[in-house]
Formats: sequence, structure tokens, C-alpha cells
Amino acid sequence: MSGPTAAGTYFDGRSARPHPVELRLTDQLAITGEGIALAWDLFAVRTAGAVPPITRLRRAGDPALVEFSDEVFAASLRAACPDFEQEEKAEGGGRLRLVLWSVAAGLSVLLVAIFGVPAVAVRLAPLVPSGLEARLGAVVDGEIVRLLDEPPECSHAPARAVLDRLVQRLAQGRNLPAEIRVSVRKHDMANALTLPGGRVIVLSGLIERSKSADEFAGVLAHELGHVAARDPMRSLIAASGTSFLLSLVLGDLTGSTIIVAAGQAAISAGYSRDAERAADDYAVATMTGAGGRGEALASVLERIAGNEKREGASDFLRSHPFTDERAKRIRAQAGGESEQARILDEADWAVLKGICRGAEKR
Repeated sequence: MSGPTAAGTYFDGRSARPHPVELRLTDQLAITGEGIALAWDLFAVRTAGAVPPITRLRRAGDPALVEFSDEVFAASLRAACPDFEQEEKAEGGGRLRLVLWSVAAGLSVLLVAIFGVPAVAVRLAPLVPSGLEARLGAVVDGEIVRLLDEPPECSHAPARAVLDRLVQRLAQGRNLPAEIRVSVRKHDMANALTLPGGRVIVLSGLIERSKSADEFAGVLAHELGHVAARDPMRSLIAASGTSFLLSLVLGDLTGSTIIVAAGQAAISAGYSRDAERAADDYAVATMTGAGGRGEALASVLERIAGNEKREGASDFLRSHPFTDERAKRIRAQAGGESEQARILDEADWAVLKGICRGAEKR
């Protein structure tokens, strides 16, 4: 049976995994996707509240959610569903959820009023369970890819093997999550983005502009420093403020507001001066311990920052604010390193530079 359609995302209410689906409105709301074939009675469809242009739906008595951003389809649903705007009665679990929302809202406002969001972020980030952070990181990874206009993943097998060995070498004994996920995306920007849950997205422009494996590894080690300090969680909490606090209390970290805030926070992290210094120190110590050249980080930051200023681009500088003081500090921390130190030999570096071979160019 024909009817208006829209693309949407389905959340089953049991996990944080988003499922792409097609929505079709007939005498029911049909929700179909890979392994999903649902039909919601129009009398049971309720709006669940969201920030426009996102519309979020729930079926009465069902924890599952559907989100979409087609305003025409939303208007059709509103006309077809008699109780679309009706809130469910706050009984049983509903009453508990309402109480939790009220308590969380009051607590959030109180914390913000007393400490301010940045201070709250510092205190809360270490308390977020690692499992929740990992789930959030997986969802945000997809949002980052969307915000960057879907750059293809670089996965040339020999180069991927070299990168995996490099990550393992840098992570050994460095107080990091058990599983570090470093992906590479084909993109002209020279940058690396740290996400919650031990995820790092490297944009291939960084590899292309690095003159040596040590320069690239230095930036990667710097990002691992942010992972170790859980800076991405602090940045996310500061960026989304009370929205994150409410979602944390209710265990719902998959709503569109949180996902978008997390993605934007990762792209333009703007970490504090102290956080950048700590990550620099971590990178130098990591590179030195792994047999590389810690001062190479200063060289690549100076060169990329110089190029960005001349070309009028600010993406790198926004997420990695650079000063001459940082370069001097990095070199002082590195000390008298041997010029012969190398994190990878030239053969492996040549292989790694080809990691985007076969990836569709953007």
C-alpha cells in the first residue's frame, strides 16, 4: 500500500545502536530496515519530544524510539495520529521516569548554578562508566562521519597492519582503555579527532603532511593523551551542558541532541591550555618510551599551523590551538634525543602512507 515515506533511525530501547529504517504512513506506521519490520497502530503513536527539525516518536508503552527530520512527513503523522501530542499517563515506570527527570533537572540546575558547566564536566567525566562511554563513542563516530560529509574509510590491508602495530606500540603501558580504535578517513584536512570511549579518527591529510612517521606518531600520541585524560568526555559535557546530565541520569545517551553535541565537540574540541600541555607531555613520554622522537610533534604542529594560517583555514587550529610556547615546551621535554631514533623504519612508513589506496577520493 502506498503512502508518504521518510528516512529515519530506530532505537530498540535496549541498546545504543542506531538502526537506519524507512518509515511509511498508511493506515499504520510501517518501520522497516535490516532485520526490522514493525507496524505501529496510529492510535498508539506519540511524539517523544525533540529539538526541531528532529521529530522523535514513541509507541505507547514501548521503550523503543524512532527519529527522523522530514517536516512534511511529521505534518502527515500529526494529522493521521489522533493522540500524537498526548503524553502518556505517569503511572508505574512512567511516574518513576517523571520523578527522575524532575530530580535530574533540579540537580543539573543546582550544579550549573554553583559550579558552572566546565567545573561540572571536570568532576563528572571520570565518573561516567566506561561501558556507557564506549557506547557513546560508537554512536558519535557515525555522527562525525556525517558532519565531515561521509569521507570513505581507508583500510588498505598492509597499511592497516602497520598502523595497528604502531597503535599497539604507543599504547603499551600507557594507562589507556583496553581497546583503542584508530580509524583513518580520506579527507584533505590535516587533523585527528578524539572521541569518547578510546576512539580516534585520523583524517588522511595529516598523514600526507607528515614528513616522517615520528611526526604522525607524535600527533597520534598526543590524541592518546586526551584519551587517557578522558578529555573528550569533559568536552562533551561542557558542550551539551544539562542535556548530557539529564541523559546520563536516565541512561539515554543516544538522543539526537547529545549525538550532535558530541560530534561538534569532537570536531572543534578547543581543549584548555592545561589539557593541551598535559597531552603534549604525554605524547613526548609515549614517543620516547616507544623508541621514537618526541620533539617531532613540535615540528609537525609548527608546519601545519603555519600552512593553516597562510591558507586561511582554521579547522586544525580550532581543535589544536598552537603557540611557539608549546613548541619550546615540547622540545624541552624531549631533551637530547638521538637523531637516529625512529618509531617506524622507512619501509613501514612508506606502506602506512598508502593506507588510503583504493579509497574513493573526496
